[in-house]
Amino acid sequence: MRLTTSGKWVGRKWRPRLATVVVAILIMVMALPLVGLFFFRLYENQLIRQTEAELIAQGAAIAAIYAQDVRDAGIAADKLGAPMPRPSGASSRSDNPDPLYRPIEPQLDLASDYVLPTRPAAMPAIVDPTFAAIGTRLSGILDATQKTTLAGFRLLDPRGVVIAGRGEVGQSLGAAEEVRAALAGHYASALRLRIPDQPAPPLYSVSRGTKVRVFVALPVAVDGKVAGVVYVSRTPNNIIKHLYGERGKVTLAAIAILGGTLLIGLIFLRTVSRPIYALIDRTERIAAGDRTAIRPLDHHGTREMAELSAAFLDMAEKLQARSDSIQTFATHVSHELKSPLTAIQGAAELLRDSGGAMDDTERRRFSDNIVTDAGRLNLLVRRLLDLARAENLAPSGESTSIGAALALLPVDNRLAVCVGAGGDIRLRISAENAAIVLANLIDNSARHGATAVSVSATSAGKASILVSDDGAGISPSNRARIFEPFFTTRREQGGTGMGLGIVLALLKAHDGMIALVDSERGTRFEIIVPVA
Repeated sequence: MRLTTSGKWVGRKWRPRLATVVVAILIMVMALPLVGLFFFRLYENQLIRQTEAELIAQGAAIAAIYAQDVRDAGIAADKLGAPMPRPSGASSRSDNPDPLYRPIEPQLDLASDYVLPTRPAAMPAIVDPTFAAIGTRLSGILDATQKTTLAGFRLLDPRGVVIAGRGEVGQSLGAAEEVRAALAGHYASALRLRIPDQPAPPLYSVSRGTKVRVFVALPVAVDGKVAGVVYVSRTPNNIIKHLYGERGKVTLAAIAILGGTLLIGLIFLRTVSRPIYALIDRTERIAAGDRTAIRPLDHHGTREMAELSAAFLDMAEKLQARSDSIQTFATHVSHELKSPLTAIQGAAELLRDSGGAMDDTERRRFSDNIVTDAGRLNLLVRRLLDLARAENLAPSGESTSIGAALALLPVDNRLAVCVGAGGDIRLRISAENAAIVLANLIDNSARHGATAVSVSATSAGKASILVSDDGAGISPSNRARIFEPFFTTRREQGGTGMGLGIVLALLKAHDGMIALVDSERGTRFEIIVPVA
């Protein structure tokens, strides 16, 4: 809960800590490779396509051997199956309707193809003796090929009866969708669920645990008719098998990812989180009044953090200096106001308590003291108002020259003012404010015995104005204090010690500055003001 400016308690809005955000980001970074491996299925789909392509190649080789055996056996055309469909793009008038090359591209897509149930069970059937003899001759080739490729081979006659393969010889597989398509002369492939009868395999053979199996049915063409089907199936490789096969590299990659993530976290902690928490601690200490906390951080981390820290500490120093200045200023004001107020109160009490015992001369003297001190109070208040306006002044954008500013001043019979070179340089300050600056300096010169004041200026990016007089000058012990509010050596003559403070505030408001410079005689001030 926190208290608002209206006096109401409101709940603080929950916001995550920086450390929480960093940890969440690091966890996401570590999880990205795992998400890509186990939930992004493009790679798994590519493995299925690769398996289908391999089965097509193996089945095509078996189909070529089987077709040659059918031709050599001289099987009659009426024992063959359905006519082979004409390839797309072939002309009906062509003497050779079959193109020279008939490539079969993999068609399965894990994202769009429906995974069929397990393959239907084989049904009893009668085997043609001629095809059975061919199947017997090719059984050895199929068995040898299966030992190397790990694929399951079934050689079917034109009716879909198995004539070669490790099992199901003499039974029909015509109920399978892909087999029916192949018996009609079309290439077909399918993804089917694989439910093994054996228990779950150990890790070293984890590829055998894949839940799907790829089935490919290639029609065998002889004399333009279907002479049989090569039915091939195999469990595709999967991501887990590849990961296990590359377990050494995967382990190194995991270590690298973990190490990289920890390194990122350490760098973030050193360069961002640690400096921020250190700056927060400094803020709390400064707010509690610990002046020793206003110093650079031990570790900044990044350039931006160093700049932020420097800006914050600079602001804290300025606020502290401002607070000290306000405290000192308040002390000076209370002291300056207290003296005349005390004198006025004392004189008024004497006048009140004297009754008729005080003669006219004494009464007039006390009355004059009251009037004099009241006038001093009035002057102090006016000077305080002038200083407040000068410190809060916003530049108007006006410009003037030294000559124009001096023209606004009344003629001072106490001393002569001489304008030297640069009197026509345009200064980025209004004529009224420039006249206030020059009037205070000329008045100070007159009060310290000067008879002449010279003003000259040069311009080099900014205007440099020299104001010199032939007065008594400023003693070395007072040179460092002349710009302090209320510091004056002529308090008895009515000096308030605020003239130079007003000048300095006015010039700062216009991006300018004033400084006391060395002079062989009298006093010399240098004023720096932007040119228009």
